[in-house]
Amino acid sequence: MSLQVKQRIPLKIKRMGINGEGIGFYQKTLVFVPGALKGEEIFCQVTAVKRNFVQAKLLQINKKSNFRVQPQCPVYEKCGGCQIMHLRYDKQLDFKDDILRQALKKFKPAGYERYEIRHTKGMKKPDHYRAKLQFQTRYFGGSVKAGLFAANSHRLVPLDNCLVQDKLTQKIVNKAAVLLGKYQIPIYDGRKKAGVRTIMVRKAQASSQVQLIFITSCSLRLSALVKDLHLAFPELISVAVNYNYSKSSDIYGDKTEIIWGKNSIQEGVLDYSFSLSPRAFYQLNPQQTQVLYNEAVQAMDLTPDDHLIDAYCGVGSIGLAFAGRVKSVRGVDIIPEAIEDAKQNAKDMGLGNTYYEVGQAEEVIPKWYAEGYHPTALIVDPPRVGLDKGLLETIVRYAPEKMVYVSCNASTLARDLVTLTSTYEVDYIQSVDMFPHTARTEAVVKLNRKY
Repeated sequence: MSLQVKQRIPLKIKRMGINGEGIGFYQKTLVFVPGALKGEEIFCQVTAVKRNFVQAKLLQINKKSNFRVQPQCPVYEKCGGCQIMHLRYDKQLDFKDDILRQALKKFKPAGYERYEIRHTKGMKKPDHYRAKLQFQTRYFGGSVKAGLFAANSHRLVPLDNCLVQDKLTQKIVNKAAVLLGKYQIPIYDGRKKAGVRTIMVRKAQASSQVQLIFITSCSLRLSALVKDLHLAFPELISVAVNYNYSKSSDIYGDKTEIIWGKNSIQEGVLDYSFSLSPRAFYQLNPQQTQVLYNEAVQAMDLTPDDHLIDAYCGVGSIGLAFAGRVKSVRGVDIIPEAIEDAKQNAKDMGLGNTYYEVGQAEEVIPKWYAEGYHPTALIVDPPRVGLDKGLLETIVRYAPEKMVYVSCNASTLARDLVTLTSTYEVDYIQSVDMFPHTARTEAVVKLNRKY
């Protein structure tokens, strides 16, 4: 490879990669350029030379794409939160269709060329959609700031008006940062100093109730701060502290305690409501969650005789959508607080056909089979790392007749389908844009067991 770091080259962008970067070829060498769009002719500078490709930074656009737009966010190019805000929104949806095609082409699950990939369902107003905010905290010029790390770094970009965050959650985190400074609360610095490292704020769309978590590496005295926050924002009804003493990039530690207010907030989706404790997972875009869950319900196509397992069930939010349509629902999750929420949510809904258990799905589900529970349907909604290898083996071994896979990572979805398509046919894949302006999409996959 003849290209060298700092070398400047002209490039025509042929397509966009799964991380939103522009991709072109220079003398048969693959070049990745963040910020460049398909069809553009650019001038760029090589920043890294790898074995089979190089990375470069955009210096100049000589021929601009017709679909390039000016991002409304003033820190878009500094912040690592969004990747494709410079692409017109309707074309973002086309790009997310292509993310799935690229992932399938890379991993090649059986019959992938024939899969029906339905066009991504987008939002009418793709801004201020994130109901959950997780900002890092650092000292900046003697005051506390909250924001996100720049891409591939631990350099904080302070954010006080993020265009994809819910406006109320942004106001609360802004105020929290000011109060952390006012009350001289210790702030984590990544090296020696212990203190608050992350602030999480989540708002329930259905009730407008807000919960807040301070993630810290030491004990804190927060009573005065919490009092001031509640006076400023009566929507705030729950405040917790999570203790994370590790040096890893994990956001949360194992111990969480409520220090003020209620244990949970009330959220709703479709035609039911449920509780969310601080650590419990729930989709961060409530508006599109309605769309996503509707798609999951349609894809599952259940009958009153079905028995359903909800793996990675969290607070039970997806499984509860089916509970009134089937004989039974069983859910499993590794977070005890989420399972307690799921049990309470089912009780509050008057459901007598649900059962929830703490544990690893790949361990609990075989145990259920051994105890005589034989589900006819399975829904999985794993984290970005995809399905555990043990769970994949379990699914293929027992093979419930119906299956729906809800994915937030096209690459791990395509990888998992390599195993699943030994037993299942892919009926279709429906993408839902849960994360406008980012290079991520959510997908609902309908699978049917082969005969």
